[in-house]
Amino acid sequence: MQTTPALSLRPATPADAALIASIHSASWQATYRGLLPDAFLDSEVSRERAAYWDARLRAPGGERRIVLLAELDGEPTGFVCVERQPGSAWGVLLDNLHALPAYQGIGVGRTLMRAAEDWARAQGEAQLYLYVLEGNIAAIGFYERHGWQFVGAEPDHMGGVDITALRYVYRFKP
Repeated sequence: MQTTPALSLRPATPADAALIASIHSASWQATYRGLLPDAFLDSEVSRERAAYWDARLRAPGGERRIVLLAELDGEPTGFVCVERQPGSAWGVLLDNLHALPAYQGIGVGRTLMRAAEDWARAQGEAQLYLYVLEGNIAAIGFYERHGWQFVGAEPDHMGGVDITALRYVYRFKP
């Protein structure tokens, strides 16, 4: 009889900044090829994400957010970052949801998304929202399959280029 290793989640700490940055960078490099400049993805993104996560995990206001790491048999597979946005009309921001390419399609994203919903519900919120890069067809399909609804688009800037960020919301069922 063969056993399947269990997917587990654990809260991230400032000591996990480099690990989260490496997952984030690998995800962007695999997902945003053709959407963002190769020069950014090949050389700048790792350095930029490392600085971002080091600062973010040490920043005040940690009570407004949760960052969880997903692990499969002790191997990091992805992470999620969810943050309450004071005064937001959209609810809780699902700011990051990334599964490493080798672990996509096995439930990592779904598990992380459920954890985000559970945390937001515990905060007394009624919905989550997120932004997805226009052209990120796989992510758009993933969110739509899980009940997220498109509600608008906004101009943004990433990797040195102008982009369009699509806003999606997920209203919790009572």
